[in-house]
Amino acid sequence: MNKHSTSPQPIHIVHVVYSFATGGLENGVVNLINNLPEKDYRHSIVCITGHDKDFIKRITGNNARYYDLNKKPGKGLSWLFAFWRILRTLKPDIVHSRNLNALEAQFIAFLAGISYRIHGEHGWDVNDLGGTNEKYQKIRRILKPLISQYVALSNEAVAYLKDKISVNPQKINHICNGVDTTLFAPNKNRKHLPTGFADDTSIVFGTVGRLAEVKNQAFLLRAFLRLWQHNPQLKLRLVIVGDGILADLLKEMVAGANAGSAVFFAGNRSDVNTLLQQMDVFVLPSLAEGVSNTILEAMATGLPVIATKVGGNSDLILTELQNSHLVEVNNDQQLILAMQQYLDAPEYISKNSKLIREHCVKNFSLVSMVNRYQEIYQNNNKGLL
Repeated sequence: MNKHSTSPQPIHIVHVVYSFATGGLENGVVNLINNLPEKDYRHSIVCITGHDKDFIKRITGNNARYYDLNKKPGKGLSWLFAFWRILRTLKPDIVHSRNLNALEAQFIAFLAGISYRIHGEHGWDVNDLGGTNEKYQKIRRILKPLISQYVALSNEAVAYLKDKISVNPQKINHICNGVDTTLFAPNKNRKHLPTGFADDTSIVFGTVGRLAEVKNQAFLLRAFLRLWQHNPQLKLRLVIVGDGILADLLKEMVAGANAGSAVFFAGNRSDVNTLLQQMDVFVLPSLAEGVSNTILEAMATGLPVIATKVGGNSDLILTELQNSHLVEVNNDQQLILAMQQYLDAPEYISKNSKLIREHCVKNFSLVSMVNRYQEIYQNNNKGLL
């Protein structure tokens, strides 16, 4: 607090992320910043590799600034010195890093004299599926004394921090992602798909995510193509929202099956809420997840969700639907059967929709998520606990 002011100064938070572009973790940061009271907080987003100029437009307030460290591929250390200089200039109240690839920033925050340091565990790297990588566990244990508080999004992440990293449970805050249930809401239509791609008789499956190995869209595509080939009487369609290094490979799979009329690659989009409304069933085929924002957005839209049994996915899906909607990673037959149930009984799409939407509104409120983060941020005067 400024000694010469009669009112508290806004809490200044430096958010450290590896990159700031389309993604679940990044979208969670956007939701948090947009919903924290603007008069009470100001934000500096430090991007280790860089940010997407279109993506940052999702932040609606005027209390956020961006800093790119432009780290090159490999193990260069110059970004750490650049980060130290930023912290010495900004003198923030809090440094909040997210995931392993930003954890080193906490050492620099310690050297820069920032006393309140928060680290979030949002999900697993493709080289650390399920948190089994012993090298990464060692890194987390070495830096553990520097962390004031942890945020774990899933029950799996809570157990990992307690059992593998030996974090004091009093330092672990389990905060599930929240979703904007006004923005993401049911409104079934086909108006925003390519002309002639789908109509009211179609069954449209869809997925949203970076086209990267960890998101495993090839698994979904294999299952969909099998269903499409074996059910020519049905107008089956697949919408893939997102872009990334595997885009060409996935498009080659579609071309090889001569299925271009059945699969729509939408690319990176800012209107994901609208595209979800074009779908009937959402599928998340990931190798690893924390707590998936896209699952929450799909459920808020009233879509049945089929997902892999990884990370926090089982924390989200309705208990009574888990046996039929959670599948093992890369088990094509299980995924085909899970999708087939909606071909055999399409009436269950609308039957399950209301139940799923109500479950999401009740349990994954954006307001609740923001309130939990505020509790942690407002404890910043305690320093290391």
